[in-house]
Amino acid sequence: MSSSSQHPAAAPRDLSGADAEDLALYREKFRRRLPESLDELHGPAHGVVELPLHLAWSGMTSFDLGKPRQRMGLYRTVLHEGLHDDLPRYLNQDLLLQLWPVLRSLVGRTVRTMWEDAFPQLAPRTRAAA
Repeated sequence: MSSSSQHPAAAPRDLSGADAEDLALYREKFRRRLPESLDELHGPAHGVVELPLHLAWSGMTSFDLGKPRQRMGLYRTVLHEGLHDDLPRYLNQDLLLQLWPVLRSLVGRTVRTMWEDAFPQLAPRTRAAA
């Protein structure tokens, strides 16, 4: 497998024109979904969260935030599948900051990069946990 398929941030010269365009569109999809600020994330911090099918279309739809694996699964699902209006509804700023050092390794490179670039406060927590 080429290094460009393992490293989506590869320089455009490493990608064919079509691949570079696809990557740019993929990144833009996630960039448009981001909130202006993490302060907008007022989702639940406790209890059971029921996700609609447009988010949890291929697995669990009910997540108990008191269970670490389910909490991580909810955040991973919402980060990957959530639309702009879903993020403040289902993500909680404090939980995201707490979970990020581990969560960042469970999400795709593009999602991780978009969030860390948009919200630098996520990156220092990652370095501190390393």
